[in-house]
Amino acid sequence: MWQLAWPWMLLILPAPWLVRRFVPPEPIDKDAALRVPLAGEFADVSGPGRIGAGTPWRLLMLMLIWALVVLAASRPQFVGEAESLPMSGRDLLMAVDLSGSMEERDFELNGEWVDRLTATKTVAREFIDRRVGDRIGLILFGRETYLQTPLTFDRPTVQTLLDEAVIGLAGTETAIGDAIGLAIKTLTDAGVDESRRVLILLTDGANTAGAVEPLKAADLARQRGMVIYTIGIGADALLVRSLFGVRRVNPSADLDEQTLTTIAEGTGGQYFRARDIASFERIYEILDELEPAASDESGFRPIVELFYWPLGAATLLALAWALASAILAGRYPVLEHA
Repeated sequence: MWQLAWPWMLLILPAPWLVRRFVPPEPIDKDAALRVPLAGEFADVSGPGRIGAGTPWRLLMLMLIWALVVLAASRPQFVGEAESLPMSGRDLLMAVDLSGSMEERDFELNGEWVDRLTATKTVAREFIDRRVGDRIGLILFGRETYLQTPLTFDRPTVQTLLDEAVIGLAGTETAIGDAIGLAIKTLTDAGVDESRRVLILLTDGANTAGAVEPLKAADLARQRGMVIYTIGIGADALLVRSLFGVRRVNPSADLDEQTLTTIAEGTGGQYFRARDIASFERIYEILDELEPAASDESGFRPIVELFYWPLGAATLLALAWALASAILAGRYPVLEHA
C-alpha cells in the first residue's frame, strides 16, 4: 500500500496563497539594486499567446511545481507485504588456521587437488551463506592471532574476508590456545549471552606457538559458557611419487586429535574429522542441526522511499518552464547593475 511518512507536511500546501493574500506587496522600485535596460523590449513577453508574468498558465505551472515539492517533503512510501525475519539464534565465531601446513594438497575439488585452505574456504562459504539470522565473526591464526571480522550480520563481507585470507599471513606455526583466548575476549566484549557463544575451530595441526595452553583456554571458555566445535583438517592417506616409486604417506601425522577432542568435549561441543570435501560438507550440515541458525521470527514490512519521484518531476518542470520562457521571449534576459 501507499502512505506518507510525514503527512503533516501537506499543511504548508496553501502557504504561497496565504502569503499572496495577506502579505502586502513591496513597491517594485523600492531600494532597487538592478535595472533592466530597454524594458520596452520585454513588453511583449506577456502579450497574447505568450507565457507571461501574469498569465494563468504561469500560475498553474508554479502551483504544480509547489505541490510536487510539498508531496516530496511528505515522504511518500510504498509498504510491501508482511514478511518474516529470522532473529539471531547464535553469535558464532569461526577460527581458521593459516599455518604453513595448510598448503598440503590432499583435498580433491572438482577433479583437481587443492590445498587445505582452499577446501576450507569452499565449504565454509556455503555454511556462512546458510547462517541467516546469525551474527558471524572470523578469527585467523597461525603463530599470531587476530580478529579479521567482528560479529556481524553482514555475511557476504565475512565470506569475502575469508576468501582473501592466505597461508602464512599470520605466521607458519599454530597458536590454538591464543585463538580460543581471542574468541573468549571477542564474545565477552560484545556482550553476548552465555547461552549463545559458539566457536568453530578449524586446524590441521597441533599447538606449536602462543602464550596460552589450549586446554587452559578451553577450560576458561567452558567457564564463560562457550561451546567449541573443533574440526581436524587433512586426509589420512596420500599417494606420493618418488624415485623409488609410489608410496603411501599420512599427511595428517601432526594433527593433535586428542587435544582437539578434549577441547570440544570439555565445552559441550564435538570434534569432527574432515578427510575430504564430502566429509567437510557433512560436518557443516551437522553443525546446522546442532546450532540452529534462527530461533524465532519477527514480522516486518519492507518500505521503499518514493520522494525522489515528485522531487525529480518538480525539478524537471522548473527547468522546462525556465527554458520555455527563454525560448518564447526570443532571447535571455540581460540584467545590469545600477
